[in-house]
Amino acid sequence: MFIAQDLRKKSTAEFVLYMWQVEDIIRAYGCQLSRIKNEYIARFADYTDEQREEMVDWYGDLITMMNSEGKREKGHLTINQIVVKDLNDLHNQLLQSSRFPFYNAEYYKVLPFIVELRNRGDKDVSEIETCLNALYGTMMLRLQGKKISPDTEHAVKEISTFLGMLSDYHIKDKTEGLRFDDDEEL
Repeated sequence: MFIAQDLRKKSTAEFVLYMWQVEDIIRAYGCQLSRIKNEYIARFADYTDEQREEMVDWYGDLITMMNSEGKREKGHLTINQIVVKDLNDLHNQLLQSSRFPFYNAEYYKVLPFIVELRNRGDKDVSEIETCLNALYGTMMLRLQGKKISPDTEHAVKEISTFLGMLSDYHIKDKTEGLRFDDDEEL
């Protein structure tokens, strides 16, 4: 919860990846709040009792959402899907504007990786979700101690840079607002 709050302010893409991990943690504990409280949250020894109770409430709310949205087994919560959609909408705005040439250049640098990933995976998700899926999948492979090929490492590095740039623009758009129209004054 506290990590999510911090990431939401610093990196939208990292926030989404963290929230997907939280969804998987909840599933790993069978969507049972008592297990999460006793077996997971209890391990946070540096947190105060009050902070751990806040975490219990937060996980409880997420479990309620997962149950009501039918996400106990798989899929992402609507609140997380909305963030991904926001990122994708911003991505499209950045590409359509001539004010962001560095973003466009980074996009075309990762486009071959996106095309390859979409050809192997779900073609019905956005390019941004495809990139997030690639990073999340690689993270899961690393957690399992599996070897990552040099080609995959290269692709992940490029995708990470691209999503980092998009995240920076997303936060700037939310805090200061971005100008997309070429006719607007700087």
